[in-house]
Amino acid sequence: MKNIVVLVSGGGTNLQALIDAQESGMIKNGKITCVISSKADAYALERAKKHHIKTRVAVRKDYPDTVAYSKAILQAIQEEKADLVVYAGFMTILDELVVKAMPNKMINVHPALIPSFCGKGYYGLRVHREALEKGVKITGATVHFATEICDGGPIILQKAVEVKEDDTPEILQKRVMEQAEWKILPQAVALFCDDKLEVRNDKVYIRQ
Repeated sequence: MKNIVVLVSGGGTNLQALIDAQESGMIKNGKITCVISSKADAYALERAKKHHIKTRVAVRKDYPDTVAYSKAILQAIQEEKADLVVYAGFMTILDELVVKAMPNKMINVHPALIPSFCGKGYYGLRVHREALEKGVKITGATVHFATEICDGGPIILQKAVEVKEDDTPEILQKRVMEQAEWKILPQAVALFCDDKLEVRNDKVYIRQ
């Protein structure tokens, strides 16, 4: 049984998708053992507590710089004996020392089809606003392994979502979450916990 640590900053809807997948039996060989938040008032913490999941808080401004904060997060991850770390709306940038300590053991979900609308500064509504401005007909979500390159790690799963002519960034964001993020993030975590993911030459191969 793999220990899953989830990093959060806000409402925790992706965390809830993971909790639901765990409780339904979709994630068989892993268990969310701790939720770490960068904000003390994140609603994600309440979601964790409702399901009797341990929580920890590490607020960025309590640390002098990114490296010090990253070291604290890494120490917490290691103390929790994490086999897998999931970024689930974690809005604080970490130094590359964290991903280097956990190669191919950190998963992120991004609200677009990488390599479109991704990289530094592409998060939240900006992703969907730019997709609409570009006039794309299909967007979606990507789950990938986190590396020192922002949104540049090996892709695990992707799912497409239709863009409609009367979409606003807020409406599109909701559709991408409901139809893609909340589905493929638990799937990717389940595959990892089942030891079905293999990374070769920066590509992910799913074992049958």
